[in-house]
Amino acid sequence: MPDYFTPEQLLFFRMAGAFVMFYVFALFTANEKVDRKDLWRIGIAGFFGTTLNQLLFFIGLNLSTPVDMAVIHVTSPIFVLIFAAIMIGEKISNLKIIGIFMGSAGAMILILYHGDLSFSSNTFTGNLMALLNTLAYAFYMVLIKPVMVKYHPITVMKWVFLFGFITALPFTLGSLSTFSAGNLGAGQWLALAFVIIATTFMAYLLTIFALKYLEAGVVSFYIYFQPIIATAIAFWLGKHDFTPSKVIAIMTIFAGVYLVSKKQNGRTEPIN
Repeated sequence: MPDYFTPEQLLFFRMAGAFVMFYVFALFTANEKVDRKDLWRIGIAGFFGTTLNQLLFFIGLNLSTPVDMAVIHVTSPIFVLIFAAIMIGEKISNLKIIGIFMGSAGAMILILYHGDLSFSSNTFTGNLMALLNTLAYAFYMVLIKPVMVKYHPITVMKWVFLFGFITALPFTLGSLSTFSAGNLGAGQWLALAFVIIATTFMAYLLTIFALKYLEAGVVSFYIYFQPIIATAIAFWLGKHDFTPSKVIAIMTIFAGVYLVSKKQNGRTEPIN
């Protein structure tokens, strides 16, 4: 993006490609019937976890920077904790409440670091989309967790991406009229294949497999590596620089994350 694909076009190919892959794998690995009541939950999760999550992500990434997006995504475990408390009654200690506010404050510092409060600012809008994207994915993580104890991960993902593909169509079909496959070279096709196979099929499958055995907060805990990896790659490619406000935002977010994952007796543990 934006030279070869719009966010909507990329979303279409990502949804369609991942659904086909999960459907084919399901033919050989899982032949389960899903209860209708569970299909409703999976359908809602599919919309929030794929369509809305990825649409906001691609729009945000198109306007913001990879490192900004990665740092904002560090707030995901905090939002998972909030949704878990609301939806399944998990208790939140005072220490975790402080951590939640600190993490949220750090994200807002990063969103507003240009000092431009106008919604016409591309970076502001992109970072705001990233925050909403994180909220959507955190809601998906908590919503999909109960289903994982009943079905095979491939079964769940097949249905998640079926509903995701269907709900993505109204947002993506119109954009396909401007897509030209003739403009793509081998590098662009390989990049698209990487997005579909590695960052969609494999990433969602590994996450949902982890959710079968771990709490949603524990799984989301590993997103803390994302800013470090994204920053290293961005510096390696010469596409990012640091400002004092970004350093403050990163420190504030990680301080909030530390408090959220810290027990009252002083020991730290993954969020659960």
